[in-house]
Amino acid sequence: MTTPVTIVGAGLGGLTAARVLHVNGIAATVYEAEPSAETRTQGGQLDIHPEDGQRALKAAGLYERFQSIIHVGGDALRVLGRDGAVLVEQPDGADSGGRPEVLRGRLRQILLDSLPDDAVRWGCKVASARSLGDGAHELTFTDGTTTTTELLVGADGAWSRVRPLLSTATPEYVGMSYVEMYLHDVDARHPAVAETVGGGAMYAPAPGKGILAHREQGHVIHTYVALRRSLAWMAAVDATEPATAIARVAAEFDKWAPELTALITDGFTVGGVAPVVRPLFT
Repeated sequence: MTTPVTIVGAGLGGLTAARVLHVNGIAATVYEAEPSAETRTQGGQLDIHPEDGQRALKAAGLYERFQSIIHVGGDALRVLGRDGAVLVEQPDGADSGGRPEVLRGRLRQILLDSLPDDAVRWGCKVASARSLGDGAHELTFTDGTTTTTELLVGADGAWSRVRPLLSTATPEYVGMSYVEMYLHDVDARHPAVAETVGGGAMYAPAPGKGILAHREQGHVIHTYVALRRSLAWMAAVDATEPATAIARVAAEFDKWAPELTALITDGFTVGGVAPVVRPLFT
C-alpha cells in the first residue's frame, strides 16, 4: 500500500495535523497502535494557549467547537502546604493569558469527528520505519504488513518509531513518576476533598513528592501523585493489587492533611479503580 501523507499516532498532534491537511485539500492517513478510540482514557485536562494550540485549532476550522468544550472555572489555581493550609490562591482567569482548560478526550473526539471515516487506521502498531530515498519511507507494522509514503510525520510520542530516522536520542527516565487516579461524584461523596481542591487546579508540593489535582467537568477530581522514586520502586505499585498499591503510595504522605491524603486513599476505596503509574521520560 502507498499513501501520499502518512502520520503515525492518533493523539492530539497527529489528528490536528491530519485535520489541517484535510481542510487544505490534502489527504492523510493516520496509523494508530490502539485498536479503537475507546481503548483507554486520554488523560486529564490541557490548557490551550493562544500562540500554538488555539492557532492550530483555528487553522483546522475547529475553534468554535473547541470553545464549546471549555471547562469554565478550570483556570482557578491554589497551592497548599502539606497541612492543607492555602499558600496561594488565584481565581479563574487571573493572569491565565487566555489559556482555557479542556479535557483531552473531548478535544480528541472533536478532531476524530472532523476527519473522513477512513482517515484513521486503528490497530496498526509500527515496528520500524526506513528511508527509501528521495523523501519516501516504508513503515513495517507488528503484523508484518508494510506501507510506503511520500511524506512521513511522526506523532507517536516519547517512544516514537519515526524519531530514529532523525536522531539517535532515546528517552531517559527523569527520576519522577506520577500515579494517576480519580474521584467521582466528589461534591456528594467527598465534600471535604472537593472544598480543598476548589474549582480548578490544586498543587501540594514537597521535596521529592507532591499531590496534584484538577477539578474536571462532571463532578470529577483527577489526581496525579508525584514521587521521585526509581523505576524498580514504582514497579511495586502494582495495578493488579490496587489496595496494596494505594497503601504503598499513601505511606509516602504520612502526617499530611487527611483531606489531601484522601485524594490517594479514596481514589481506590470508593471508586474501585486501580491506580495507573506514569513514569516521566525526556
